[in-house]
Amino acid sequence: MTDARVEVSAESRSVRISLSGEIDLANAAAVEDEIREAVSNQPVIVSVDLTDLNYMDSAGVRILFTLASRLQALRITLELIVPPGSSTRRLIELSGFESLAALKPAGP
Repeated sequence: MTDARVEVSAESRSVRISLSGEIDLANAAAVEDEIREAVSNQPVIVSVDLTDLNYMDSAGVRILFTLASRLQALRITLELIVPPGSSTRRLIELSGFESLAALKPAGP
């Protein structure tokens, strides 16, 4: 089984979810459950940091689309932190996800 880690930090009315390791069909349900729990307090903005994500297949992309749809219905802003030039960013760009969330480069 592949290893994915979900770390959550909350500050005021924002939540930052950092995903690392690998997300695929084998662990997608567990990752999605952790993300759903992290946004249950209905923050104003959710940032998903993919900086340390080594691999994500279509199951991971589906998680992001599901999250974006849910947050959009709740009028919660979603942003993805993805390093320029990374394979994860290329996957996100190819999926058309940029129309649903702001893509930000990794940084301090």
